[in-house]
Amino acid sequence: MTDCLFCNMVHGKVPTEKIYEDEHIFVIKDIHPKAKVHLLVIPKIHIDSLAEVKEEHAPLLGYMVTSLKNFAKEQGLDSFRTIVNTGAGSGQQIFHVHFHLLGGTNMPKF
Repeated sequence: MTDCLFCNMVHGKVPTEKIYEDEHIFVIKDIHPKAKVHLLVIPKIHIDSLAEVKEEHAPLLGYMVTSLKNFAKEQGLDSFRTIVNTGAGSGQQIFHVHFHLLGGTNMPKF
């Protein structure tokens, strides 16, 4: 995807301060945080949204989900919220699947 912001970050075309990176994912701070801690956990392969996930993506998504607790702990969180927006109607703005990890004081309940 030549016009995907996250793909461009993966390929070094858009500079970003990654707080974690391995061969499968990278993690950055959200530039418009909605909580004291607001991270984006992003796969290096392009998948538009959860609506486009295939069975072959299951190991990657499982890895991402099981990694969330580690990123939360590194940020000093003992509880956190995870959000995945799927489609424009849900608020998805960047069409490259990613997990929002949010935490900190006074998280609103819903």
